Amino acid sequence: MRTLRLAAVAAAALLLLTGCSTAASDADPTATSDASASAEPQLEGELTVFAAASLKTAFDELATQFEAENPGVTVNPLSYDGSSTLATQIIEGASVDVFASADEKNMQKVVDADLATDPELFATNVLTLVTPVGNPGGVTGLADLANADLTVVLCAAEVPCGAASATLLENAGVTASVDSYEQNVTAVLTKVASGEADAGLVYVTDAATTDEVETVETEGADAVVNRYPIVALTGAPDSEVAAAFVAFVLSDTGRSVLSGLGFGAP
Repeated sequence: MRTLRLAAVAAAALLLLTGCSTAASDADPTATSDASASAEPQLEGELTVFAAASLKTAFDELATQFEAENPGVTVNPLSYDGSSTLATQIIEGASVDVFASADEKNMQKVVDADLATDPELFATNVLTLVTPVGNPGGVTGLADLANADLTVVLCAAEVPCGAASATLLENAGVTASVDSYEQNVTAVLTKVASGEADAGLVYVTDAATTDEVETVETEGADAVVNRYPIVALTGAPDSEVAAAFVAFVLSDTGRSVLSGLGFGAP
């Protein structure tokens, strides 16, 4: 009889163990993965970005999304200007994590100074002729930029939009009568939009940001393409955050934002 009791107790214990094992296996399968995910280190730090003026709308949006996806990261106000100006500031010692240029020439200056390696292309852009709303100067094409009676503004030759403008005009055989050279494309757009100038050359993406200018068909513009590179600087104060932001710009999300604003693929 004692043997039978022991056998019964053993059987009951076995059933209890089996039940516990089954309960464990039937538990929420996401529990382990959730625990693992919560254990993964979150990105933390600060991000300082220098970007070409023509990238303002796109990078403001990308920075906001990046910060939202990485709550441990503080994105400092982005600095926008002509790429040549930004490159000079970086070479002179500005504390920057990421540099996005509107051309490869100014990026190369930073690479040659041993401040960056292996920049990656992420976008392209082309120019368009713009006038104030109503086109008071009656501009019909690039040839009209040679008219001394019109007020014409262009980007300075050392900045990407200026170099592209010079190439475009040379290809068209036009010697423009220029009243003002600006240090970035935003300044050109502003002067035309305000009516201070009758015409100017800006990127198509900039023209699309305002309803205060009209675009004029610009023959040959598609043949003069600016390619935009981006890089995390070798001396970035927060290299991990810098690399993550570059990867974000190059991601499908970044590509979607850029293409939605009119930038071409690299």
